[in-house]
Amino acid sequence: MSLEQAKELDKKHPTYKDDFFIPTFESLGINNDKFAKSTESIYLCGNSLGLMPKQTSTAINNELKAWSMRGVEAHFNHPLAKSTDWVDIDLPCVPLLAPLVGANENEVAIMGSLTSNLNALLTHFYKPEGNRTKILFEKQAFPSDYYAFLNIVKLHGYNDSHLIQVEIPKGETYLKTESILSTIDANLNEIALVCFPGIQYYTGQFFDIKGITNHVKAKAPEIVVGWDLAHAVGNVPLQLHDWDIDFAAWCSYKYLNAGPGAIAGIFVHEKHTKDNTATQYRPRLAGWWGNNSADRFKMLEKFDPIASALSYRQSNPSVIDCVALQSSLQVFEKVGGVKTLREKSVKLTQFLQGLLTSSKYYIPQGSTDDSQFGFKILTPLSPNDRGAQLSVLFQPHREDKAENVMERVFDYLHKHAIICDERRPDVIRLAPLPMYNTFEETYIAIERLFEALESIASDYV
Repeated sequence: MSLEQAKELDKKHPTYKDDFFIPTFESLGINNDKFAKSTESIYLCGNSLGLMPKQTSTAINNELKAWSMRGVEAHFNHPLAKSTDWVDIDLPCVPLLAPLVGANENEVAIMGSLTSNLNALLTHFYKPEGNRTKILFEKQAFPSDYYAFLNIVKLHGYNDSHLIQVEIPKGETYLKTESILSTIDANLNEIALVCFPGIQYYTGQFFDIKGITNHVKAKAPEIVVGWDLAHAVGNVPLQLHDWDIDFAAWCSYKYLNAGPGAIAGIFVHEKHTKDNTATQYRPRLAGWWGNNSADRFKMLEKFDPIASALSYRQSNPSVIDCVALQSSLQVFEKVGGVKTLREKSVKLTQFLQGLLTSSKYYIPQGSTDDSQFGFKILTPLSPNDRGAQLSVLFQPHREDKAENVMERVFDYLHKHAIICDERRPDVIRLAPLPMYNTFEETYIAIERLFEALESIASDYV
């Protein structure tokens, strides 16, 4: 892997970074005499917060202008041409988002935040009955997911013994599909709901969504299968409808570039909503924005849920949030969607892996020597088993941050405007994104990482 190879790959695989604002040394407040203040950073952190599309500013300012011009009347009479009345502000996002998750338009809704949506969906879908009372998920789930699962079983009068967690075996770095399937089989008669992440936030593993779902449905169709797709939507191709997923929830501030704390989204398979009527529907956390839009402002004491995923909406959505999301989804549409981006993403992440594994400090997966100086890759090495992220674990560990390898490498990278994120105690997550990262940038970033290791190696001999 060389800089020349990186430049040749960039000729074959376009970047769309001109559609985004890229932080610079100056804007980040980083002073480094080796670089001009205007030098762009190398942003490898879109798995945590995506960069801002340039057109987002215009989209938001248009809504601020509408607010200033018409106030409440913009709900039904937007002053700007080709703009959506606020009462329907989320609806233009639906046809743009549905293809990214492999859904029919009636299966997607823009609403809430990831965890609030997950809680709403659990309230609706977790229906323990008889021996089927347990929720199956992973041991290393994001804390918010664990809190949601724990509290939904407690709300039904159970304790944490009704949570089944699948754990990564000692000596391995990620969870094998076989372990998940065998745990499902071993607990088949007690499981009420299965919920895994599409991509694991810490290890970067891309779970076999189709295989796991099909396994559950073939063995026990009554078990509900849901997915937390926070790190998957906008990252990898999905076919939620065809895979017969019951429900899914995701955020929009990572790969979807909709901004910090952005409005989130849900998927609910149409089989669960097609028969919605005022007299026949499955109770859920409800509000007036999930009610029949024709009667919404009649203020009736009758819940008539929309026959789609929109019926799970509770309140009118933030106008600013919706247009921010829409402005990013339009960029996805412009570049050909996730399937097009995935082709470059696989090669970009493989290039990153090749650089890392070429280092003398690389420690292969499976090594049990935690005292050796260097790093391991926690993420599966097969391109089909991961998204755009590689999680790199540095060792040896020191409790003092000033002496810990990961902290020292992370600090060096930041001083050189290589923007990534760390997950204590010892992991740095690197995510070159096909939308706005290049092979040349990836090469430079890893050169800096190697420089950091060289500069501190003698301290760990």
